[in-house]
Amino acid sequence: MRQLRQMLRLAGSGTSSREIAVALGIARSTVQDNLQRAAAIGLSWPLPGELTDDALENKLFARNGIKQGTRRRVEPNWADLAVELKKPGVTLLILWEEYRGSHPEGYGYSRFCELFRSFEQRLSPTMRQEHAAGDKVFVDYSGKKIPIVDRKTGEIREAEIFVAVLGASNFTFAEATWTQTLTDWIGSHVRMFRFFDGVPRLIVPDNLKSGVNHASFYDPEINRSYGRMASHYGVGVLPARPKKPRDKSKVENGVRFAHTCILGRLRKLTFFSLAEANAAIGQALDRINDHLMRRLGVTRRHVFESVERAALASLPVKTTNSPNGVWSVSRPMITSSSKASFIPSPCPHSPAGRSESNGAYHRDLSPRQAHRRPSAPLWRPSSWNRPTSHAQFPPAIR
Repeated sequence: MRQLRQMLRLAGSGTSSREIAVALGIARSTVQDNLQRAAAIGLSWPLPGELTDDALENKLFARNGIKQGTRRRVEPNWADLAVELKKPGVTLLILWEEYRGSHPEGYGYSRFCELFRSFEQRLSPTMRQEHAAGDKVFVDYSGKKIPIVDRKTGEIREAEIFVAVLGASNFTFAEATWTQTLTDWIGSHVRMFRFFDGVPRLIVPDNLKSGVNHASFYDPEINRSYGRMASHYGVGVLPARPKKPRDKSKVENGVRFAHTCILGRLRKLTFFSLAEANAAIGQALDRINDHLMRRLGVTRRHVFESVERAALASLPVKTTNSPNGVWSVSRPMITSSSKASFIPSPCPHSPAGRSESNGAYHRDLSPRQAHRRPSAPLWRPSSWNRPTSHAQFPPAIR
């Protein structure tokens, strides 16, 4: 600003713009531009004494061309369009055609898309991921645990928190389980589907051992029991890629809400059973799902009820032979028995040493080989003796 004052002083004394440029060591065009700006606002030397450097800069270089107030053309409710865009098959072209149908003098398609993208940038500084309604549910454990006290002994045992978030509506489910083992992992999925009263197209889990045997960028190996559960509900499993946190960004946000709205708000309460903890978590879930999303102006429950619920597949009618079973792989012994859950059971005749898959379902232990189901073995869980079924033995030793 000191140089600008010198420029105005020299111009007031009749010095040419070329001479001013040489004297101050700046371009002639810069001198001419600044003098034109000063003349346009009626500013000349000597300057008023109360005019500070900041005020002088604001007068000369005030931003031009920015109009305050509403735009000349009618704009749609961008938050409503963001919700509509989550519905299956809905595109910006369809929304623009509906907008022009109501407002023939409205924006063209390119300007419409530009304004919508600028609205999306206000939602998040990163690239937005579009999730269609009923497409994906993101699941993971929170990592932080909730303490539960044994009423009799006073012993404190920590429970895991399972979190699931639907992609389109951000509708959230959470519950406490004792462990992250396969039984609790699959059981949480079953209760999650009941909570949603439907099934999405895909499950996106983290690479937890209970769900993914081998994590891979291209070809992950899904746990067999987890895969059977997915087949039972007609849902696909698409694990998040290793070292790609944005693949499961939805559930990471859900975990953050679980930390603040569940663990943070319940930190002063003492729970004496898993049921008590889950009852309190259920109340916290209602608070999360009924909370108004600041930028969209609607709740998660509203988006779920109006957009995503209808896009979910229905729950399977058949609930027998629950998919909560656990698969184990064992080798038939020379006695034509296989071991699962530390108790030997007869298996169909096959060469000794070949791996056999055993699907253990609560009270049913059924060895399976290839695509045929053998006759169910005689299972006596109270006895450690080998159950005998002569039909399972090879012909030579029957």
